[in-house]
Amino acid sequence: MSGPTRVVGVVSVGRSDYGHLTPVLEAMRVAPDIELRLFVAGMHLSDDFGRTVEAIEADGWPIAERIAMHEPGDTPEAVAASTGRGVAGFARAYARQRPDLLVLLGDRFEMLAAAVAALPFALPVAHIHGGEASEGAMDNQIRHAITKLAHLHFASAPEHARRIAAMGEEAWRIHMVGAPGLDRLRTVELLSRDEVAGALGLPSPGPWLLVTFHPVTLEYGDTAAHVDELLAALDKVDATLVVTYPNADTAGRTIIQRLEEFARHSLRVRLARSLGDRLYLSLLRHADAMVGNSSSGLIEAPSFALPVVNVGGRQRGRLRGANVVDVGPERDEILRGIQTVLAPGFRRRLEGLPNPYGDGHAAARIVKVLREVALDARLIQKREQGDGPAR
Repeated sequence: MSGPTRVVGVVSVGRSDYGHLTPVLEAMRVAPDIELRLFVAGMHLSDDFGRTVEAIEADGWPIAERIAMHEPGDTPEAVAASTGRGVAGFARAYARQRPDLLVLLGDRFEMLAAAVAALPFALPVAHIHGGEASEGAMDNQIRHAITKLAHLHFASAPEHARRIAAMGEEAWRIHMVGAPGLDRLRTVELLSRDEVAGALGLPSPGPWLLVTFHPVTLEYGDTAAHVDELLAALDKVDATLVVTYPNADTAGRTIIQRLEEFARHSLRVRLARSLGDRLYLSLLRHADAMVGNSSSGLIEAPSFALPVVNVGGRQRGRLRGANVVDVGPERDEILRGIQTVLAPGFRRRLEGLPNPYGDGHAAARIVKVLREVALDARLIQKREQGDGPAR
């Protein structure tokens, strides 16, 4: 039996979270007692990152608020100023929309702005993908900061639930649900290899490498050297390269400049600002390997038995499956990693292995909690406690 309708706000700030949130949005849409309010911000509204708000509109999602927050540039000052601008923008949006609950995912600075803005409203925050570790990026501190600002926690794996509990969060607030991004792998109709080749202008014979490289934000001064080493290694690989743009992070434009120059001088490179969810997932199915430092290589790629060469320290400490080969940010080590995962037999050993991030049924578990949790003082008034079991 459904109860009184509650208004649930969901924040999306870029392609990095939108695909993961889509199954949750779908489950909320059919819930009889939830009224969805979608807050779109950050990279979604930027031409530099493919203006992906248009993909949200094309998917038919009504947008309640658009929060423009990115300052020009990608210096530490610009990122900090963008965060502050986001806090102000989200505050005004919450004042207009008055949600009863707010859903955030992940570890972006734009999400931190959304969480900070919710605090004076006593607006309860439900956080997805807390308790994880990515020690090479400031995302690590952001994720943990959002955990302490949040009132409900949806963990993607048991060890992440245990870390949330170790941070003093009460056990009843913690729910082990899995990664919602895996839900869409059951429902999205993927393109064939020939259809992917036609969409991107790729030669049908392989190998294809999917490349995504983001700044290691705690080492942002080394970004140019890191990307130069990666491109030097890729230049020696006989493969077609599908390269996606990085996120809006400190020194991200350094990577973009290097990638655009690399693409201009190589017919083997297809550079994409945004592939869209269906095409991206289809590439995960048909690519021969993935190279870079995206969390997608750890979360979605195992479901496709896709080999991943994880470069550098951005994802250090994060849960990973047997599909991941970790290498340092030096060209020779990267090249050896690529040769390892492309070797005959490597991928065959991955077939049938479980994905450590869950079973692809997270969204229903999340929305059940959003529908049933009591919106009372107990939810808002947080207490610290020691380790405890997750529900």
